[in-house]
Amino acid sequence: MDFLSFLIGAAVMAGLVWLVSRRFDFLAQTPEDYATGPEFDIRTVLNGPLLCDGIIYGPTGRVASRFTAKFEAEWDGDSGIMREHFHYDSGTEQHREWKLSVDANGQITADADDLVGTGTGQQTGSGVKLAYRIKLPEGGGGHELDVVDWMYLLENGTIMNRSQFRKFGFKVGELVATMRPDQGSAKQQEAA
Repeated sequence: MDFLSFLIGAAVMAGLVWLVSRRFDFLAQTPEDYATGPEFDIRTVLNGPLLCDGIIYGPTGRVASRFTAKFEAEWDGDSGIMREHFHYDSGTEQHREWKLSVDANGQITADADDLVGTGTGQQTGSGVKLAYRIKLPEGGGGHELDVVDWMYLLENGTIMNRSQFRKFGFKVGELVATMRPDQGSAKQQEAA
């Protein structure tokens, strides 16, 4: 009887944790939550040279890594390419190239070499959500993680990015970053 009570209690607690994470946590956000505010159209906001600064938190909530990055995005109608070049505090570098497309309803599809399958998302109002599965490099363990990215456009043009990484439904990491237009690169391109 004690073991059965334990199992019932564990099941109830697991159900409550699942309910809270789906209704009151990061994953509970919907694009409609951000229908107001500045209009975040990735074809215009994520266009040209961008600078990014961020922190990655590990599973314990402590800072695991810091990074800076330079992005270059270009669009041809509803299809775009965003090239990312990351510099981590460990001295390592990472390059990624996203192939993005947006349809008339704001639905986004995203592909990159380290994605497993195709990412999907939605832009609505001042928010953009992307969900995808990523395969970490072998140096990072080679794990496949489910990622949910939320980007929020601020009135001054800065983008706040928060991402959570999950394995088997458990959060194993989080990223917080800012992205903003690279005014220095834009001025250099105009002068050329």
